Formats: sequence, C-alpha cells, structure tokens
Amino acid sequence: MPEQSNDYRVVVFGAGGVGKSSLVLRFVKGTFRESYIPTIEDTYRQVISCDKSICTLQITDTTGSHQFPAMQRLSITKGHAFILVYSTTSKQSLEELKPIFEQICLIKGDIESIPIMLVGNKNDEVSAREVESSDGEAMARRWKCAFMETSAKTNHNVKELFQELLNLEKRRTVSLQIDGKKSKQQKRAEKLKGKCVLM
Repeated sequence: MPEQSNDYRVVVFGAGGVGKSSLVLRFVKGTFRESYIPTIEDTYRQVISCDKSICTLQITDTTGSHQFPAMQRLSITKGHAFILVYSTTSKQSLEELKPIFEQICLIKGDIESIPIMLVGNKNDEVSAREVESSDGEAMARRWKCAFMETSAKTNHNVKELFQELLNLEKRRTVSLQIDGKKSKQQKRAEKLKGKCVLM
C-alpha cells in the first residue's frame, strides 16, 4: 500500500481516444480541446483538503496504448484511487478496461478499501452511443466499484466525478473543498472518529 504522504494520487486509465485527458483538463483547467493528441503520461496537481490539512491531488493521465506495461504497473503501485474511463460510443473501450482492472486487483490485492470509479465519458454523443448506462452499471456492480457517466465536452459530472471518487476514500478524509465548509460526508466522518474500526 502506498505510504501516507501529502499527495493523494489518482490514476486515470482507459483506451486511446476515450477522453481521459479531456476529463482531466476540464477538471484541472476548465478547458476542452476538440483535437485528439495521444498522451504518453501527464501529471496534474490540484490543492485539496485531506484530514483537515491541505494536500495535493496528483492526477496521472496515462497512455491509452498498451506499449508501456511497466509504466502502467508503476502507476497502479503508487496510486491511491483509480478512474477507469471508457467511451459510451465504443463497446471495445469498455472491454479494454478488463485487463487493467485485473491488473489493479493483482497489484493491490484487496481492493475493497480502494476508491475505483468506472466512467462512461462522451455521454453527450447520444446518436453514436454503443454502451447503455445499464451496461456500465452492470460492469461496476460486477467489479464492486462506483459508476458515473460524464461529458468532458459539456462539463457534465466532471467535478462530481472527482468529488465522488474522494468520497469513496475511507482511510482518510479527502475533499475538493478547502474553504473550511464541511460537506455532509466530512461531518459524518468526524462523528465516527474515535470509534473502533475492524480491519
């Protein structure tokens, strides 16, 4: 398990062209790029709240290519949370997530306490849809992970995706809010502090 540090590392996986970089850039910079530029690996940082102090949300945007298995393994080893992205316009892109999910299970062992979000991106492209929401939900149930559909283009559910992922973290309290306002989730976590937890 990665050591506790001031970084909270989120890794974004998915096939080429599903919109991984678009989701990350929309979240971090509020921008959207129409043209497709393949990624090798990029890391973006955002300040967030973590256990009542400030820490860095480090988002690793990985390559959609299978040419770099060592980089993929390293990203999984170092990651605290994972976003698995497919395009709602490509059944194949959902299939391509299976070996990645299996790799996460293999490297992390017990994934029960690890935040994983399955994300169907490009849900604005209604006429080109190949994967129904129900298919994504079924896969998420099978993998015992959370599910959400997004559109980086229209900014639909992008911030919500990252906040929901942080809400899944049970080992520490992490939130996009750093202005002192407490979310319901944070209040609930504080109420439970000091109570015994069975591991």
